[in-house]
Amino acid sequence: MMTMNIAFAVKPPLHLGRSILCLLLLVPASLSWGDEPIKESGFGKSLVPGKFILLAKDGWWNWGMAPIYDEQGQLHIFNSSIPYKGARGMGYWQSKSIINHYVADSVEGPYKLLGTLFSSDQRTYHNPQISKVGDTYVLVFLWKSVEKGSLQSIGIATAKSLDGPWTENPNNPIIRPTPGTPNAAHASNPSFLVDREGKFRIYYKSMSEGSRFREISVAIADKIDGPYVDCPENPLISYKDMQRDIEDPYAFFYRDTYYMITEDRMDVASVLSGKPSENAKPGGNRPGLLFKSTDGIHWGRPEFSYNTDAHYFGKELSRSERPHILWKHGKPEYLFLANHGSREAGFYLKIDNWN
Repeated sequence: MMTMNIAFAVKPPLHLGRSILCLLLLVPASLSWGDEPIKESGFGKSLVPGKFILLAKDGWWNWGMAPIYDEQGQLHIFNSSIPYKGARGMGYWQSKSIINHYVADSVEGPYKLLGTLFSSDQRTYHNPQISKVGDTYVLVFLWKSVEKGSLQSIGIATAKSLDGPWTENPNNPIIRPTPGTPNAAHASNPSFLVDREGKFRIYYKSMSEGSRFREISVAIADKIDGPYVDCPENPLISYKDMQRDIEDPYAFFYRDTYYMITEDRMDVASVLSGKPSENAKPGGNRPGLLFKSTDGIHWGRPEFSYNTDAHYFGKELSRSERPHILWKHGKPEYLFLANHGSREAGFYLKIDNWN
């Protein structure tokens, strides 16, 4: 029987910690967290295949989609575009990624490229996520200097219109690796939300010094522009003790519950199910995970959130990552996923009657 510190992969509330620990010491291994298969979530069951969109122009690689409707119902998508690097494909993403802006009258397209939002010879802009708070649009993204030895960090920009002008925060990066903390080596792939108390949270992928395993952390602010303060309970979700990890969090607050969709980068599901896979190939080569929480800090056992491109489209398996939801009138309408095995930025799935 396997336990592998599974009880501590997601932190329990502090006031329950000792009680849970005592119970786990008394519960037989056959009843431990690692003996029950991961279930498919209601969210996952609701997904209906759509199609691949945003074909890259020659010499470029399109990656991911951050979708949002404007006040007139027109669809806007912000995505990463990277100069193609021969056999390495998107290998320039850490130094030459830019953020492009597309529009369409419907999710099916056709899409029109309006232009480039952020581009620089001094830094890379990558993996954007878009939200609206009141009359302000908020774009968060991976921000990294091209200087040798620089680390991945997080930037933010705001605008009153999706067409701009966009104002990049003068304090970018607003979240940066800090020695002696869970994000000492890495802070990237942000997901922004407004919490129950009206504060602003950025969930992100973090890595501690000397570790190769990704974890999930959060920073919280009273104002959109910050300052953002890391939660003292970071990392919130970690499978480092299992030598596994997840990444690409998309967090949202819906029906008085916090949710987080992630990529299962190293087959955490197999370990939680008591049947750990061997030599799990890193990346989005398997179904993603869906976590739930009452406070957005303490997260429960996950369920499956979405399946693979091979499952939905009958194609050869490739990496599906970077989940984003398109919201309409306060309800989730479509799930967008980046895809590594196509010339398009990725594909979308209809969210049909998620209960």
